[in-house]
Amino acid sequence: MHFNKGRDHIENDPSFKGLKVNKGTEHLPSLNPEAARRFLQNKRKNLSVDQYVEGILAGDITLLSRAVTLVESSLPQHQEMAQQIITQCLPHAGRAVRLGITGVPGAGKSTFIEAMGTHLIEQGHKLAVLAIDPSSERTKGSILGDKTRMENLSVMEQAYIRPSPSAGSLGGVARKTRETIVLCEAAGFDTIFIETVGVGQSETAVHSMVDFFLLILIAGAGDELQGIKRGIMEMADGIAVNKADGQNTAKAKLARAQYSNALHLFPPSRSGWIPRVETCSSLNSEGVIPVWEMIDDFMAHTKKNGYFQQHRNEQARYWMTESIQENLKNNFYQNPRIKTLLPELETQVQQDRLSSFEAARQLLDLYFKGLPK
Repeated sequence: MHFNKGRDHIENDPSFKGLKVNKGTEHLPSLNPEAARRFLQNKRKNLSVDQYVEGILAGDITLLSRAVTLVESSLPQHQEMAQQIITQCLPHAGRAVRLGITGVPGAGKSTFIEAMGTHLIEQGHKLAVLAIDPSSERTKGSILGDKTRMENLSVMEQAYIRPSPSAGSLGGVARKTRETIVLCEAAGFDTIFIETVGVGQSETAVHSMVDFFLLILIAGAGDELQGIKRGIMEMADGIAVNKADGQNTAKAKLARAQYSNALHLFPPSRSGWIPRVETCSSLNSEGVIPVWEMIDDFMAHTKKNGYFQQHRNEQARYWMTESIQENLKNNFYQNPRIKTLLPELETQVQQDRLSSFEAARQLLDLYFKGLPK
């Protein structure tokens, strides 16, 4: 049997009696060809620091994303360029409301962010969501993928969502997140949400870079979660009891009263603000306005008594010392002499032939001897 190679389907060959297959529709490209061309052109082009800064200040999301990628990169040349970009963007930053959002797993943080974010954008705000995702220990990539969990918000022109894998480090990508805040504010975003994993891993670090720390809780979560909640509740400036809908409404109101009573047992905050508790249903977009009004009241209160600027100044000093410590640690481990000796001393420590403290002392002595006097 011989088929006509010029035909679209072999079933249309005369050898097949009574069969006819129509030609299918042509597959359209998944990406606009012109957009793809521009993207590849920009990707290939090595931009200068001034071009990055000019694009960010003009609100160019593509250049903002590329600058954030430089911030997240561990390559020395990328880090050097990122710091130059941040330095030039710094005078144009600092005017946004920085909101940290955390909560127990399953509390509905992403749904809350989408409901609150949609409301703010409808009010004329520009919102950036920096979500610190837990990372896969194998691939070091993000597990949750926040853009898939905030479908409506992610397609809004006035919203920018950037998930960052925490790469298993304590505090996640805290320092890089703080630098990303500067870039987003320079790009014109007046509201910054920072969502944490919600398992006690990076809450302290996020608390040190935001103006208001919001804790999302749910009613009837069980006593097994109390240990997580106690430590974080002390940091919270406000609590939102989520999923207050349907049969859960009464439980949410009861939880609100219990949490309000619990907050009064904590020592008073230096801000002079008394934390409040609100109920909401993110799924139905109900109750998010009172939560935002609570944040507004907090901002007005702390700006009036001077705590707002004092707190930001303390945060800047804190992140200066954190950056010093991180850079020193990176410099230590990248030192060629340390990299050569480290595996040998690790083996001796694991075989109990050398104490951990003596190994550390030898490495530090070697490191400091190699520094210029």
